[in-house]
Amino acid sequence: MKTFFLRFATLAVALFCLQGCGSSLAQPFQGMKDQKAPLTAFRLQNYSPPAQAAATTATAQAAQIPAQIQQWIQAGAAMLPPGLIPPGLVPGSTAPVAAAQQVAKFGEFPIIAQQNVLSEDSRNKLFELFGNEKNFTVPRENCLYAEFGLSVPQMNQPSADIFVSLSCNQIRTSGFSWPHGANNGLTPDATKQFVSIMQQIFGGG
Repeated sequence: MKTFFLRFATLAVALFCLQGCGSSLAQPFQGMKDQKAPLTAFRLQNYSPPAQAAATTATAQAAQIPAQIQQWIQAGAAMLPPGLIPPGLVPGSTAPVAAAQQVAKFGEFPIIAQQNVLSEDSRNKLFELFGNEKNFTVPRENCLYAEFGLSVPQMNQPSADIFVSLSCNQIRTSGFSWPHGANNGLTPDATKQFVSIMQQIFGGG
């Protein structure tokens, strides 16, 4: 009888872990998801030309765009729809925000648009994406030209901020430690997921 109950208890624990243990996310993302933490998403100007360059021709401005961003644009801008590509990076788009302009910023990056992420489904998808180590690899570039930002308020401490640079394939954080070590570059599949979620939040065609 004892053997039967021992086997039953072992099986119950195993089933519990199959349902719950294996699905936990790296912290702080599991806590954010469990607590239904509020989340704000930002579209960012990934590169701002110096003030003296803002009045130059479009050709001259294009020549000053960092090589990583130029390569990203030529490669299709990581599948971003035209409405989500930062201004001034492709011919015919509006001029980018100059570095000297007084505009609201997220970190050092000018804010193009921001949205409170009211959809619990979108919030959970983002927490699950960032909390799962398999979505990340060592980045190919050591740079940060962030096109998107995410911010979660924290009690009695600075907000937990995430900077997402698709052009550099890199994630950086402020206000908390990145849980995946040197693996802070999005995998191709994770990039697709992230772009899809940003399109749900911001539209963009």
